Amino acid sequence: MPSVLITGASGFIGSHLAAALTQRGDDVRCLVRHTSPVDRVELLQDLGTRIARGDVCDSSCLAAAVADVDVVYHLAGRTKARSVAEFQQVNQQGVDNVARACAAATNPPVLIFASSLAAAGSSERDRPRTEAEPPAPVSKYGRSKRDGEQAAAQWAGQVPVSIIRPPAVFGERDADMFVMFRMIARSGLHTVPGLRPMQLSLIHADDLARGMMLVADRGERLPPDRDANGTGVYFVASDERPTYAQWGHMISTALGRDRLRVLPIPMPAMWFACAGSQLVGWAIRRPTIVNLDKYRELAAGHWICATERIRALGFAPAASHADRLRQTAGWYRHAGWL
Repeated sequence: MPSVLITGASGFIGSHLAAALTQRGDDVRCLVRHTSPVDRVELLQDLGTRIARGDVCDSSCLAAAVADVDVVYHLAGRTKARSVAEFQQVNQQGVDNVARACAAATNPPVLIFASSLAAAGSSERDRPRTEAEPPAPVSKYGRSKRDGEQAAAQWAGQVPVSIIRPPAVFGERDADMFVMFRMIARSGLHTVPGLRPMQLSLIHADDLARGMMLVADRGERLPPDRDANGTGVYFVASDERPTYAQWGHMISTALGRDRLRVLPIPMPAMWFACAGSQLVGWAIRRPTIVNLDKYRELAAGHWICATERIRALGFAPAASHADRLRQTAGWYRHAGWL
């Protein structure tokens, strides 16, 4: 029975990965902070995982956390922050702390680092970004995740490391995508950034979990000396690449709505909306997901990625976007979110 550690296990993606691993029969240890919501920790306990208290920013707790495990899935990260320093503390230094602890272990475990498509950068229409292309992040978040990749790569000579770059992730328990579901359910309105269609790669959290497990089981590892054409790096995404407007229609259908109004927002107006949301975040001392950093990504173009490399490992989504959206909408309703 493989023994694994998940950092960031109390998060949206971490909970799906924990469920997939326990269902397979792995011995799962979850690193959770003392401030993690009680209900999320209880969910992990109900799955049969073992809870280890700690924080990736506190290197003193990591030696015990990684001891005697075969694989470390490093998912802990910040998706929004009030400053570059807040991003770097978790998304770069946290990665270095975990990789350093793995290197110090008697038998260094395989390290699977969950980065982001944002670390690679945007793409052109109908031209998915590949793992071999030089990264070109456009946002502070993307640059911090790229810095995390480089931090992990520095330990590749001592630790077997692979990097996963998911695109936008959706599914049960996701609070960020829920905002879109709620607007469409309540008003039948879907706002679209910009006046030109923007293509998106997406993945359901269950499918992402399966992709990460495949990479852990039989994926390539980063070379110890240099980044050789993206070796050891994997995009995990569906081959479906809807536009932002099409995605809204797909959510509307999943919710059982017959009609949807799509409202394109010119990018100058989008800038003011993001700036206003960021000011609110500063006022309440809590970062918001809609901010100027997100605007940089929205203004950068298309966000689509190639899937040939992960498919070579035998990966394929278990269901279509349409089916996964119905599944997600059903969960939101059953949980009382909608």
